[in-house]
Amino acid sequence: MNIVVCINHVPDTETRVKVGADGKTIDRTNVNYILNPYDEFAIEECLRLKEKFGGEVTVLSLGGESFKETLRKALAMGVDKAILLKDEPGRDSYAVAKALAETIKELSPDIILFGKQSIDYDASQVGTMVAELLRLPSASVVVKLEVFDKTATVHREIEGGHEIVEVKLPAVFTAQKGLNEPRYPSLKGIMAAKSKLIQERPTLPVESKVQVLSMRTPPPKSPGKIVGTDVSAVPELVRLLHEEAKVI
Repeated sequence: MNIVVCINHVPDTETRVKVGADGKTIDRTNVNYILNPYDEFAIEECLRLKEKFGGEVTVLSLGGESFKETLRKALAMGVDKAILLKDEPGRDSYAVAKALAETIKELSPDIILFGKQSIDYDASQVGTMVAELLRLPSASVVVKLEVFDKTATVHREIEGGHEIVEVKLPAVFTAQKGLNEPRYPSLKGIMAAKSKLIQERPTLPVESKVQVLSMRTPPPKSPGKIVGTDVSAVPELVRLLHEEAKVI
């Protein structure tokens, strides 16, 4: 089975985000980057499929030189091959999906997996866009995946419950938390990943459909106010909630 998993290199969730000098991007100074958490579920599912059916897993990402750090983590987990589409940040979801789709088309995989979203922009668009560009069926927010000869049965999260669908292969899936428990890279895997080749490929320019006009952090919260410490403060509290906060 030929499997492709697409991953992203994102700021750590504990990073204090600051807007850059251009007012349109984040300041990347001293920002720690990690493998997108949802992509870990996608990688683990690919490795389990390989262990069950045999074949090969290729990890694919689009970005700059720093993305190799994240690709090597995927290799350390057990992925066979890594491809980096060299590009600088700035593409919107469509432009990223277009570049990924062109490479995936060449690889002719049976299954393509993504995390359901990247935690940087939370757009949740790239996976399904790739499916549309490749004219393949897709299922998002997958929490259970059962693969057979020519089809897959998928459990996916919907509001209030789960939806079970059958999809013909090849197909695209986006992984949700709960699909599996991602493995930790072993010491042997980490050492092996250091010597594995990351194939670099150029990417054709694609015009973005969305342009960031400005970026700003939320305004600071107003300071709290203590109106009293006993029951005598209740009338004043009610007045403030009604006249100032306007919540009653």
